[in-house]
Amino acid sequence: MIRTEYAPDGKFTDAATFNVIGRDKFTPTTFRSSTTNGWLTIDTGAVTLRYQVGSGAFTTGNLTVRLNAGRQVVQAAPWAGHVTPDCALATLCEAESLALRGPGVANDHGGYTGSGFAAGFQSTGDSLGFAVTASGTYQLSLRYANATGGDGQNTTRTLTVTVDGGSARTISMPPTGSWDTWAVATASLDLAAGRHEIAIARTAADSGNVNIDSLAVVQPGGAFPAPTTPRPKPCAFGTLCEAETGSLAGGAAPAQNHNGYAGSGFLAGLERAGAGDAITVTGVPSAGTYRVQLRYANGKAGAQPVQSRTITVNGATATLAPTSGWDYWRTVSIPVSLAAGTNTVTLGCPTDASCNVNLDTVAVTTADAPLLAPHAPLGGYRRGLDGVDGGALTAPGLLYQDGWSLLDDSLTHQDAYVFGYGQNYALGLQDLSTLTGPTKLLPQWAYGVWYSEYYDRTAAGFQQIVQRARAEGVPLDVMVVDTDFKAPDKWNGWTIDPAKFPDPQGFVNWLHAQGVRTGFNIHPSILGSDPRFAAAQATAKGKLQRVGCNGGADCYVFDWGDPDQLAAYLQLHRQLFPGKPDFWWLDWCCDGSRSSKADVTPDAWINQKYADETGFAFSRAYGSLQAGGYSGPTAVPTGPWADKRTTLHFTGDTTSNWETLQFEVGYTGGESVATGLAAVSHDIGGHTNGLQQPGTEPGSTKLPDDLYARWVQFGTFQPIDRLHSNHSDRLPWQYGPAANASAKKFLNLRKTLQPYTYSAAAEATRTGTPIVRPLYLAYPTEQEAYATAGAEYLYGPDMLVAPVTTPGTSATTTVWFPPGSTWTDYFTGKRYAGGTTGQITTTLDTMPVFVRSGG
Repeated sequence: MIRTEYAPDGKFTDAATFNVIGRDKFTPTTFRSSTTNGWLTIDTGAVTLRYQVGSGAFTTGNLTVRLNAGRQVVQAAPWAGHVTPDCALATLCEAESLALRGPGVANDHGGYTGSGFAAGFQSTGDSLGFAVTASGTYQLSLRYANATGGDGQNTTRTLTVTVDGGSARTISMPPTGSWDTWAVATASLDLAAGRHEIAIARTAADSGNVNIDSLAVVQPGGAFPAPTTPRPKPCAFGTLCEAETGSLAGGAAPAQNHNGYAGSGFLAGLERAGAGDAITVTGVPSAGTYRVQLRYANGKAGAQPVQSRTITVNGATATLAPTSGWDYWRTVSIPVSLAAGTNTVTLGCPTDASCNVNLDTVAVTTADAPLLAPHAPLGGYRRGLDGVDGGALTAPGLLYQDGWSLLDDSLTHQDAYVFGYGQNYALGLQDLSTLTGPTKLLPQWAYGVWYSEYYDRTAAGFQQIVQRARAEGVPLDVMVVDTDFKAPDKWNGWTIDPAKFPDPQGFVNWLHAQGVRTGFNIHPSILGSDPRFAAAQATAKGKLQRVGCNGGADCYVFDWGDPDQLAAYLQLHRQLFPGKPDFWWLDWCCDGSRSSKADVTPDAWINQKYADETGFAFSRAYGSLQAGGYSGPTAVPTGPWADKRTTLHFTGDTTSNWETLQFEVGYTGGESVATGLAAVSHDIGGHTNGLQQPGTEPGSTKLPDDLYARWVQFGTFQPIDRLHSNHSDRLPWQYGPAANASAKKFLNLRKTLQPYTYSAAAEATRTGTPIVRPLYLAYPTEQEAYATAGAEYLYGPDMLVAPVTTPGTSATTTVWFPPGSTWTDYFTGKRYAGGTTGQITTTLDTMPVFVRSGG
C-alpha cells in the first residue's frame, strides 16, 4: 500500500482522520526510489509507482502504478475517476460522468440522455463538478427535471454555481411538470484564460431536490448541444477492451443495470438472431491461431430456465455455461484464426435462443497468455436493501479483480491510499483493517439465534414466546422489541408504554435470567407534543428543527453533528430506559435526522455514539438518507470505511420471495469484501410483500412452507441469524410439520455452530477476512470462483455452503467444489473431490453444506 498525497501549500496531513486511524501501525516497507527524465519511481518489489515530478496535482496521466496479478502485468492510473473531468466548450457532457459528491446516478425516470442522470441534490454540500478551458463570457446550461420533491413541494428550485471556488451565482430551475420532463436553465460565467473548475452545489441557501441530466458551456444565448453517439473504438492486440465499444447491431446496446462490470458498462441486448458486435483488432503480430477472451454473465433470462448459451466468434460456435446470476462473471478463451495486422472479430447470435448473455470485456491474445482480469469490482455495498425485490445495484468498494484500488481520504487536498494486492485479496482486506480499523467483534451471544418481528406485543407476549421456544426445543439468544412499545406515539415516542411494559427493567432482567439478550427500536425524531420534547429542546438550545416526518407535521429531527442536539438525542435514550438495554436498534427510516459534521457520514458518526453507549451499533451503515436516496447505492465522499468498527449492519426491509433470497446469497460476502464489515444481518424470511399467505396471528401473514424453511437454512450460515418480518410469522411452530421440523433442526444447528461462528468473527476482526467469504478470496485463479459467487460461499474457513433458492420440498443444486480439498457433505457424509461440479439433491430436511477435509 502506498499513500499518495498532494498538498499545494506543502502542509501535509499527519494526524489521523475519522476513516484512517491506523496509518502508523504498518511495518515499514522496504523500497527503492529513483528519478529519471523527470519521473520519480518508487519500487516496493510488489508495486511500482511513477510520478512526473513537478506536474502538480495527481491526474490520470502523471501518476501510474504497475503490479502483477498472477501472470498478468497490470498498468493502472489510480487517480482516474477521482479528479475533476474536463468538459469541452459547446459539448454536451453527461452529468453522471462528472465529479459527483453526494448526488446519486439514477435511471428511474424517462427522457434522459446517456446512461442516467445525477439524482437528488437533497443535502447541503451535494455537488457536481467539472473543468473547462476557456477565456471570456460564456453561458452554463443545465438540462434538469424538477417535480414534486421528497419535501412535498413543487416549486422553483435553486443551486449555486462557483468558478474555482470564487464568487457564487444562483441558477434557478422552475418546475418541469414531471420527473420525466426536462428543461434547460442557464447561468452566466466570466472566465479568465486557462482551465477552470466549476462546481454546481446545493448550499444552505438553496432548495435543491432536482435531477440534472447533462450540461454544456456555450456562447451566451447558444443552443443546448445534442448528445453525440459514441464511435466504435479499435482494440489493440493483447489488451482488454470494453465489449460495448465495438460496432453494435441487431439490438445490442450498452447497459449498466447489473453489478461487477468493468469500465462504464457492458454489452446487453444480445437476444435475437442478428444481434452482434464487431470489434476491430489492431496489431495482430502474424497470421495464426489466437484466443478471444470473453468476460460474460449468463443468468436467468425472463421466464426461460437457466441454461448454457451459444455465441459465434467469426462464425464458429462457442458455448457459454451459466453463471450464478447477472452480477457474476466468467472469462472464457475461444480460438480464432486471424491475419497479420488489423482484423475484425465478430460476435454474433445464430438463433433467437442463442446468446441471451451480457458481455463485459474482450481481449485477443496469444494462446499461452493468461486470462486477463479487468478492473472490475468484486462485491459491493448499499446503505440497505430496503424495497429490494430480487436484485439491486451496489457501490464498488476495496476489491477489484485486477488487484488494485484507491481509497480516497481527501479532505482539504488530494490524499489517498493505493492498495496493490494482486491476487492476494485477503492481504488487501488485512491492510484495510489495519488502515481504517478492524471490523467489530460482537459479543458471543450475538452469533446465536435472534427473534425480531414488527408486531405489537406486550412484555407478557414476549415472555410467552420465550417460554414456548423453550418448550418446543428452539434456541433463542436475542429478543428484539420493535417500535410499538413506545408512547405517546408508537413510531417516535420517548416513553415506554406502561400498559405494555409495566416494569421494563424487570422485563429485561427476566430475559437475562432465561439467557436472552434484548434491544429496543429507535426512530430518530420526536413530536413537539411529546412530554419529553421541552427538555430535549432545552438541551439542544432550541436548535431541533420542525420539518415534518413519518410522525406527522409536528415532527422534529436532530443534527447529530451539533454537540447540543447530539446531547439531547442521547439524553432521550437514557430517560427512556435508565437501566440501558443490551443494545439500541437504530431503525433509521424516513425521519430526516442527519449530521452536519464534516467529513463523516451521518451513519458512521451516530453509530460510533451508539457503540460508545452499548458496545456496538445495530443500524444501517454507509451514508445518509440524503445520499442518493433512502437505501440507495450512491457512494458518499467519505466512503464506507469507518462503519465496520462499530456496526452490526441491518440491511433493511426486503421483499419475501425466492428472487430476493437468491440475491442475498451473494450479497453478504460481496458487502464484506467491499467494505471490511463482517457483521451483516438480513431479515431472515424477508420483511414484507412477496409471497404471503394468511398467518397464525391476527393481522399477520406467513411465507410458503418451503420458502420459510430454505430462508431459515440460509440464515443458519450467515453472520447474524435474525428472524424478522413485518407482521409475518417467523417461528417454527407457526408452519406445517416439515417446515417446522426443518426450522427447528437448523436453528439448533445454528446454536451448535455458535462457537465456530464466533471464532470466524474473531478471525475477521484479527485479519480482515470476513465470516462469509466469496470463493475468490481463497481461489483467485479459478474462474469458477467468480462465476459461482452468487450461489455458494465459504462460511468461516472450512464450510462450503450453497443455499437452496428454488421452490419445492425437494431441490437439486449445482455445486462447484473448489480444488485442493475433499469436501464431505455435512448431512450425508458423502465425499466430493475438489475441482469437480456436483448435482446435490436435498429435501427440506437438509441443504448443500460441505466440510473441507481436515476442517
